Amino acid sequence: MKYTEFIDSVPDSRLDICRAVFIANREKIKIKKEKTILKNLEKIFDATLKIGIEKGFQAMTMRDLSSGAGLSMGGLYSYFSSKDEILRASLSEGRKIVWQILDEFIQGETAPIAKLEIALEVHLFLTEKLHKWFYFSYMEAKNLNPEDRKNAVQSELYTEKLIEGILIDGQKTGVFRQTNHKLAASVIKAMLQDWYLKRGKYSRRNITVDQYAHFIIGFIRPFYLKS
Repeated sequence: MKYTEFIDSVPDSRLDICRAVFIANREKIKIKKEKTILKNLEKIFDATLKIGIEKGFQAMTMRDLSSGAGLSMGGLYSYFSSKDEILRASLSEGRKIVWQILDEFIQGETAPIAKLEIALEVHLFLTEKLHKWFYFSYMEAKNLNPEDRKNAVQSELYTEKLIEGILIDGQKTGVFRQTNHKLAASVIKAMLQDWYLKRGKYSRRNITVDQYAHFIIGFIRPFYLKS
């Protein structure tokens, strides 16, 4: 699968995140029209990512967000009472969307090799499509309260556990060799993270996400296949 094919097969993930936040916070948001709410939530989250990446979440203020989103202070507060609430909503609902898309793509696969390779491709393509969100999520998880930080850590482990489960199932069916699947999944996850955490390095080398996905799969295939 190519990245362009992936983009054509999934809905607008940014809009899905906004819609999920709206549903989860329907009682708190003081605006009536859903179309207006979704449009403004998208502006708020886009400003949060842009300003947060440029100057850091701790230094960012609600006034910065008001200006960046093109909303009055009163308009911004009609959606969220604090920047911490914005951070929590964006990360929590974003994670759910990512999990849902990953699950949908691998559910139809039964062959361990195809399931693993699709999981790796889809994860990389999602991080390409939502690059700023993934980068911001990773860098700013430390600013969450203890409970939300715990959830963020569990989210990081989600992909590892998904990969580990596929490797274990593949070993049981005699396709994958026996190894330390937990460690293997951890190393594979780190290779996936490198794409969005060190994006500039690959951009300077003119490496596309399709090329990176192809290389990663080719690199690890000899490791997990039985000889």
